[in-house]
Amino acid sequence: MTTALITGGSSGIGKAIAYRLAEAGYDLVLAARGPEALLAVAEDLRSRFSIQAIGIPTDVRDSQQVETLVQKAIQELGRVDVLVNNAGIYASGPVEQFSLEDWHRTIDTNLWGYIHTVQALLPHFLAQGSGRIVNICSISGKVPMPYLVPYTTSKFAIAGFSQALNTELSPKGIRVSGIYPNLIRTGLTERGIFRGQDAEDRQVRQQQVEETMQMPTTEKPEDVANAVWHAISQDRPEVVVGTAKLMGGMQKLLPRLTQWSLRKIFQSKG
Repeated sequence: MTTALITGGSSGIGKAIAYRLAEAGYDLVLAARGPEALLAVAEDLRSRFSIQAIGIPTDVRDSQQVETLVQKAIQELGRVDVLVNNAGIYASGPVEQFSLEDWHRTIDTNLWGYIHTVQALLPHFLAQGSGRIVNICSISGKVPMPYLVPYTTSKFAIAGFSQALNTELSPKGIRVSGIYPNLIRTGLTERGIFRGQDAEDRQVRQQQVEETMQMPTTEKPEDVANAVWHAISQDRPEVVVGTAKLMGGMQKLLPRLTQWSLRKIFQSKG
């Protein structure tokens, strides 16, 4: 049986990935900070599918917690074959309004969280001579997004991290994939960082994201889950999801127009 470890696995994209991999017969180790939702998802997966599924509460910003996560995963299920790095946080606002604490919270979750899991699992992958790492990135890792500077910084770093890892590790049997979605219909506004010139500005920014997520063209978590499965099953180093293809194409063909448009979209309308 193949085992996957998924961070941010209790809701949204991570939860959808868990169900997609469960359908394919994977045993699952789910990690997230909130134990109640995490354990409920693991229990539901066990009842619906003939698989093993465990939830291990973990804050991926803490390297020691991640080490414990990996040790427990291997101890409970014997091995880990696939790592899906998904835990992340959204950050929106004028760059001068972000505090250093905001920057650390974003980078520590979105980038260091990924580094911590790879660092902890890599010896295991190298010892067994195989492994798959799937990093959920964002089209913000290819297209520079104004008013999302901490978020974009973390995602550009993840893109480079994924590509460099794959180049180095693929000859050793460890394949690395980057997944690049656009904004996905999830509960990211509940956990996101929103900053602005004042309370009204912050509220407008959050409302913009919520309205965008209700648009018919906005992809669902299941679309990202299918992209993850495509990367794994077809051995793809990169999968760009849905409308992110259009945005990436615009950036390549018309970079100045794209950047002008993005400034208009993300600047405050308050």
